[in-house]
Amino acid sequence: MYIKKILLAIALLGLIAGGIFAYYVYQAVFSPNTSFENETKTVYIPTGGTYTELIEVISPIVKDIYSFDRIARRKGYIDNIKAGRYIIKKDLNNNDIINVLRSKNEPIQVSFNNQERLENLAGRIATQIEADSISLLKVFKEKAFLEAKGFSPETSLAMYVPNKYEFFWNTSAEQFRDRMLKEYNKFWNESRLSKAKKIGLTPAQVCTVASIVQKETAKVDERPRVAGVYMNRYTNGWKLDADPTVIYAIKKHRNDWDVVIKRVLYKDLELDSPYNTYKYAALPPGPITMPDISSIDAVLNYEKHEYYFFVANVENFGYHKFAKTLSQHNRNKKQYVKWINEKGINR
Repeated sequence: MYIKKILLAIALLGLIAGGIFAYYVYQAVFSPNTSFENETKTVYIPTGGTYTELIEVISPIVKDIYSFDRIARRKGYIDNIKAGRYIIKKDLNNNDIINVLRSKNEPIQVSFNNQERLENLAGRIATQIEADSISLLKVFKEKAFLEAKGFSPETSLAMYVPNKYEFFWNTSAEQFRDRMLKEYNKFWNESRLSKAKKIGLTPAQVCTVASIVQKETAKVDERPRVAGVYMNRYTNGWKLDADPTVIYAIKKHRNDWDVVIKRVLYKDLELDSPYNTYKYAALPPGPITMPDISSIDAVLNYEKHEYYFFVANVENFGYHKFAKTLSQHNRNKKQYVKWINEKGINR
């Protein structure tokens, strides 16, 4: 009888211990283990990140890092860390958190527009994906790549068509660049290529003219008309005489890309630069900024008219007055010069 009591007691203790262990396991695996109040928290795991680094990233958003660690080890996650951007929802348990980190790398929307140089583009993209601006700029300017794909250092900016694109955060510099080439080739479909050929321009030249249009007017509805002016000049062998190209030439000559120039002076027109379209009749070597799709399409579908001149319309700011003759243009220009002098804009 005494032995039976001992065995029963041992059995009861075993059941209790087993129950406690099972409860602990259940708590460790299935109880909520997030420590934030917002609905979600975003976690970024860098490429090549170690489990130690993962613990540093995850610690601030979980209540019990020790239970997380135990479950991660049991599930074999510590040997399978994957880079990416992960969204952890409030009140997830350790099991669910690890499942998210294993397989739910969330994409992001990467956007860019109107970047003046590859340096600006690299800086803009580096704020949105893992790749840093130095590595991005390096692959953007890679000579072998540009030559193989038919670009030059001057036209390379044209390869990046402004828009919103879906990427994974852990996209490398090379992956980003190569994807942009695919998007460029997709953008320049049969229809656009046909239109470019019809007006006698290559896609890179279209982007160069479009970049001037982009700088000349922010009004999308006016861009086809402005493009028409430049195409009239170009097809008739005139110099483009575009102020934005002179401003770009000044910045490039000084290597000062932050300078703000609101007024082009006569002395500026003498700067010897292939970007100075007051001095040279040819198109600039490449885009002076990254044109919007609306500007590119404005060139491809430019308005057919007889205007050769235009100047800012001080009676309807943002728009321009167009003229067919120099005498008419000079009358319009006189009004603009009077206004700009009254405003004291000397540079």
